[in-house]
Amino acid sequence: MYSYNGILPHIGNPKFTFVKGDIRCKDDVKMALENVDVVIHLAAIVGYPACKANPKLAENVNYLGTKNLVELSRIPIIFASTGSVYGSVEGLCTEETPPKPLTEYAMTKLKAEREVQKHPNHVIYRFSTGFGLSPRPRLDLLVNDFVVRALKYRELIVFEKDYIRSFIHVKDMVRSLLFAIEHLDEMNGEIYNVGSEELCITKEEVALKIKEYVDYKLKFAEFGKDPDKRNYKVSFEKIESLGFKTKYSLDDGIKELMDALSFLELRSCYYNHRCVDDYERKGSDI
Repeated sequence: MYSYNGILPHIGNPKFTFVKGDIRCKDDVKMALENVDVVIHLAAIVGYPACKANPKLAENVNYLGTKNLVELSRIPIIFASTGSVYGSVEGLCTEETPPKPLTEYAMTKLKAEREVQKHPNHVIYRFSTGFGLSPRPRLDLLVNDFVVRALKYRELIVFEKDYIRSFIHVKDMVRSLLFAIEHLDEMNGEIYNVGSEELCITKEEVALKIKEYVDYKLKFAEFGKDPDKRNYKVSFEKIESLGFKTKYSLDDGIKELMDALSFLELRSCYYNHRCVDDYERKGSDI
């Protein structure tokens, strides 16, 4: 769906093997599990707009694809879930907070979590909202989107400016996955919020931080809302007690995005919901 540019730099590395397949196909999953020690399960239709654009595809990939993996895997699974499963929360959000998903994305990820929990060896990560550069950047994520609008269009309209969101740099996401591999025994069977208390900030604070780097017109609006109703601080004490801490700041992400956007073209493949729309039109295999 997003092309293969992200993996091209690894082709030729003797430690890297690419297997083309579809998580919805049991034969493909079985083939991918051969000679493997651990699974980092990232396969998903990600985000509220992308899942809303094609709820059936989201159900088949996010939930049923995960079901295939759990049924076939005899090795540990590290599953990338999302803080969106909590829905609307009052007070501090911990791993004990009952999930109340409000969108197709959150619902399918929670159903996937339930499947992963049936596996005897698993770790579930509920990630904060990602930001920063990656081989296939996601410019539809809040921080990245704000930077694009500020730098490219010199204007940003923010709704629900006082809503608190939690964020994590994509590099820290990767670090947390490596951390799980290294600590599988002590983390087995548990759910962890992954992010940083320092990056539990309001949308207004994100916009003002960007203003420190680029001059643009900032407006606050009364219209618009977040379908996931995310407006709360998140506790990361559980994973931090094991020794994991994030390294990358909001400033780090903003600066690298600004550098990249000086030459990066705004393509549809950098926006998940647009890719799903393209998939629908072309009828391509995933």
